[in-house]
Amino acid sequence: MPSRTALSFLLPLLLAQPLAASAAQPVVEVYKTATCGCCKQWIKHLEANGFSVKAQDVANPGDYRAKFGIADEHGSCHSAKVQAYAIEGHVPASDIKRMLATRPQAAGLAVPGMPMGSPGMEGAHSDPYEVLLVKKDGTTGVYKRYR
Repeated sequence: MPSRTALSFLLPLLLAQPLAASAAQPVVEVYKTATCGCCKQWIKHLEANGFSVKAQDVANPGDYRAKFGIADEHGSCHSAKVQAYAIEGHVPASDIKRMLATRPQAAGLAVPGMPMGSPGMEGAHSDPYEVLLVKKDGTTGVYKRYR
């Protein structure tokens, strides 16, 4: 049986663990169709990188894309929201974390289409792709390039 001193040391650490885990990253709300396998893989990627995910199956994820201020030309198979930012498509968790740390004036991030090699779209080969920073006026800039 642990001593009282050991318990007094361990108890605060044990109680702080759930708080630290939940404070690590905010919840990502994902809107996807029920049958999308790559969406499920992207969710696993987010969870493996410390995010909590609340996924909702919807008839048309594009409705959420529009609601979040992302144009159809930047669309993909799922839309998401994290804090005040939209996330469209297979955006790597590291880019989401960077955006949340730097807090740019933007609607969010997008990876248009479904590029092979992006998180959730892993396979035999990887295509180059870009993560776009979508500004609130709808214009975009390259946030990060993947080769």
